[in-house]
Amino acid sequence: MKISDLVKNMEEVEVIGNDIDIKKLCYSTSDIDENSLFFCIVGLNVDGHTFIKKAIENGAKAIVVSKDLEPLNDVTVIKVKDTREAMSLISSNFYGNPSKEIDVIGITGTNGKTTSTFMMKSILEVANKKTSLLGTIYNIIGSKKEEAKRTTPESKDLQGLFRDMINFGDDSCIMEVSSHSLDLKRVYGVDFKVGIFTNLTQDHLDFHSDMGSYFNAKMKLFDNSEYAVINIDDEYGRKAVNKIKGKVLTYGLTNEANLFASDILISSEGAKFKLNYKGESEEILLHLPGKFNIYNALGCIGAALILNITLEDIKKGLESLSSVPGRSEKITSSKGFTVIIDYAHTPDGLTNILSTTKEYTDGNLIALFGCGGDRDRTKRPLMGKAAGEIADFCVVTSDNPRGEEPSDIIQDIIPGVKATGCNYTVIENRKDAIKYAIDNAKKGDVIVIAGKGHETYQILKNETIHFDEKEIVLDFLKEEL
Repeated sequence: MKISDLVKNMEEVEVIGNDIDIKKLCYSTSDIDENSLFFCIVGLNVDGHTFIKKAIENGAKAIVVSKDLEPLNDVTVIKVKDTREAMSLISSNFYGNPSKEIDVIGITGTNGKTTSTFMMKSILEVANKKTSLLGTIYNIIGSKKEEAKRTTPESKDLQGLFRDMINFGDDSCIMEVSSHSLDLKRVYGVDFKVGIFTNLTQDHLDFHSDMGSYFNAKMKLFDNSEYAVINIDDEYGRKAVNKIKGKVLTYGLTNEANLFASDILISSEGAKFKLNYKGESEEILLHLPGKFNIYNALGCIGAALILNITLEDIKKGLESLSSVPGRSEKITSSKGFTVIIDYAHTPDGLTNILSTTKEYTDGNLIALFGCGGDRDRTKRPLMGKAAGEIADFCVVTSDNPRGEEPSDIIQDIIPGVKATGCNYTVIENRKDAIKYAIDNAKKGDVIVIAGKGHETYQILKNETIHFDEKEIVLDFLKEEL
């Protein structure tokens, strides 16, 4: 594609050099072939402008920059204000603006994004929509499923995936949209049919300076969404309704919302509620427990209604979803206790899973959790407090310590647990902690292993090891027999 076509409809762009034909887009020098265009992305730790010489040596014929350069021989320079923004727009043009050809449903919020994508996909498929999914666990396009490398792909990769979806014959895409991706403009220029806002609680303050910045990042999704579906029971959801200029449908648990749930019954097997919308009602049975999953379902119902999907198909879609990997996954021991594996890694997420589990726990509720390293330290005591206020016993352990010492992270958690008066123990090695909890569990007890959910690895300083909690639990339960 000619450079003039790649920069079509872009503002504040200057092309210095020939209008050459580009065969490939790259933001890593290792991907460059002949006739490639290289984006000099200014990252958090690395500036892509420092790799210009390497990019040219590898065959790049065009360079996208945001800084002044000395003239480059035989290389076209595309000068822009923001190389991330330019990568999104150029990539969209390169792949033929694919998000205009499919219904893209984006879900943002602190908790509930992954479960909501699975709910939404189930609804769309019952309605005979050919649907792709992009999220934290998997990317599913057509018949192809692979583990996701990040919650929201980089813009160049994302636009390529949209084109793959269309080539596979898909007409819909449901995707998680992280606050990082919004701030880093990975979804800049994507045409979203519907944006869903689940909730906002403390997380990622290592990246966003404060909750206001975190909220503002989330709101960027709705700048490019034709419709917005907003949880107005959430404090920030109510703020969002006042900020969004487009069409808004609200949901919640009271009739203040356009779409609301009533007659709620929650058990260990799931959640039952009555859906109410424009004078119509429908009984819905979820196989996923907890009030928080009712909220997830309501957001998806709102999006489905906007897409003109019938209540009958919505009901079938939600009721056909039996589980989501690493989200409230239940394993029952022959000794009569239960293990729940869940991704909860925020204070609010931990409160949600523990309070739901507490309702059907006959014995003691044991919370096993840690906190990630090189992330927001201020939420660590809050995690301890959330667990201690609900659980009968806490096992404080390691999570993904990354570059920090696990013991230092644990020491940040402990004051929160102590403040509640809850009994606890510290076992730094996570596998040993799981074994301890299982060895000491009695009939009627429930162990909630929180923080990693679907992840099959643990990040320890400079190495990543295989660590699949479901495998580990099943192995320990076999030893119990």
